[in-house]
Amino acid sequence: QVQLVESGGGLVQAGGSLRLSCAASGTIFRINTMAWYRQAPGKQRELVANITSGGSTNYADFVKGRSTISRDNAKNTVYLQMNSLKPEDTAVYYCNADVHTLSMRFYGMDYWGKGTLVTVSS
Repeated sequence: QVQLVESGGGLVQAGGSLRLSCAASGTIFRINTMAWYRQAPGKQRELVANITSGGSTNYADFVKGRSTISRDNAKNTVYLQMNSLKPEDTAVYYCNADVHTLSMRFYGMDYWGKGTLVTVSS
């Protein structure tokens, strides 16, 4: 019904920047909060940042001041601009969205992308 596809990951040197994108498609009626999570090897998945449909944002302490989340509601797309990357930012980054579909307009469901790998070399 709904697919989330991330892009923009890759290998970057410490101090560099990357911009991740996540496009949602399918039978979408409305998307509420969209978010980025990450999971490093051997660690639990953790929230990086989220953004409501109205544009309110929330960031994890480890990315505050270094990253910016934004979205284009017309394109059902969320972005994560990451600057001053550190080796400890190496992880698979996952897109998440609370989506109301055309068949379930009053009930939102969580959808996840398959992830995009970000590797930061020292």
